[in-house]
Amino acid sequence: MILRKVKVGIAGTHSTGKSTFLEQLSARLSAEGVRIGRVGDLATAARDRGFPILAQHNFESTLWIMAEGMRQEAEASLDSEVILVDRPIFDALGYLYAALEISGRSLSARQLDELRVIAIAHAGDYDLLVMTELDPTISLGEGRDGNHEFRIAAGNKIRAIADEAALGPLILTSANGGAVMDNVIAEVRRRLAN
Repeated sequence: MILRKVKVGIAGTHSTGKSTFLEQLSARLSAEGVRIGRVGDLATAARDRGFPILAQHNFESTLWIMAEGMRQEAEASLDSEVILVDRPIFDALGYLYAALEISGRSLSARQLDELRVIAIAHAGDYDLLVMTELDPTISLGEGRDGNHEFRIAAGNKIRAIADEAALGPLILTSANGGAVMDNVIAEVRRRLAN
C-alpha cells in the first residue's frame, strides 16, 4: 500500500473540457509510469440510482454524490500516486445552489449548512485544483442538458464556493489548455519528487 501523493481535482460546469483535460493528463502521467487513480463524474451514477440531478438536484442527491466521491477518492488512495478527480465534491454543492436558484426551491438552513461544511472541509484535500471557465461559443456535448441558464448558474456557484474556500484554482479556458497542462504536470512531478 502506498500513501496518496497528489490529488488533482477539476471543477466547473458541464461541457467545459474537464473530462478531456483529465484524459490527456492521465495519458501523460501514465506514460511517465505514474500510478493513476480516477474518480469520475458521479451525476450519472446518481441518476441511475434514482436521484434527481442537474436542475432537479436536491439534498439527498447532493449528499450521495459527495459521500460517494469521498469514498472513491479514499479507495483510489490505496494504490495510486496521483488521484484525478473529475468534479471535486464541492461541485455537487454548486449544482445544488444553482438548481435551487433556477427552480425557486429552498432547503432548510440545517441541510444547507451540513452540505456546505462537508464541501468546504473536504475542498482542502485537493493538492491541485483546476477550474474550467465556460466559453459560450463552444457547443454542448452530445446528450448534454441544454438549459444554458442553469449551466451558467452552476459554473458561477462552483466558482463562488472555490473563492469562499480560498482554493486558488488554475483557470482552464478554451485557449490555455496547453499551459495549464504543463503547469499541472510540473507541479505533480515536483510533489512526487518530495
